[in-house]
Amino acid sequence: MHIRNSAKAIIIKEDKLLLTKNQDKEGYFYLFPGGGQEHGETLHYALQRECLEEAGYEVEVNNLLHIREYIGKNHEHAAFDFDVHQIEYYFVCALTGNKQQQVPKNPDAHQVGIEWVSINDLLSYRIYPKQLRKYVIKYLTGESSSVYLGDIN
Repeated sequence: MHIRNSAKAIIIKEDKLLLTKNQDKEGYFYLFPGGGQEHGETLHYALQRECLEEAGYEVEVNNLLHIREYIGKNHEHAAFDFDVHQIEYYFVCALTGNKQQQVPKNPDAHQVGIEWVSINDLLSYRIYPKQLRKYVIKYLTGESSSVYLGDIN
């Protein structure tokens, strides 16, 4: 087993957060755009590639906001994630220019699209990691919080 690095984007525009929309047997759920870092890639490059693949947008990667660990055996999806150990780096990102695609180039298996979710409604959506929703709200209201969030879901 190994630890996987993943770069994730926090993209906010006009009081809305860009998320990937996914579907499973329980219904819709939402994830921050991004994904696994490949050998030889910087985190910034991995995030730019993943945002283009999953969301169809080119992004400028800005400040690192949070680091989250996910140790699958400790969480609600342990039945199928028990051997997963991932470290996720959440960066504040901005859309660049007007260049965008209508459809993501390489969506994830459960992904059915993308959605701009109102910050005011954030807590009512099934977003993973769930606890990150409150940290995004803190960021937007100017409250400080730790960069390292630990093993949360």
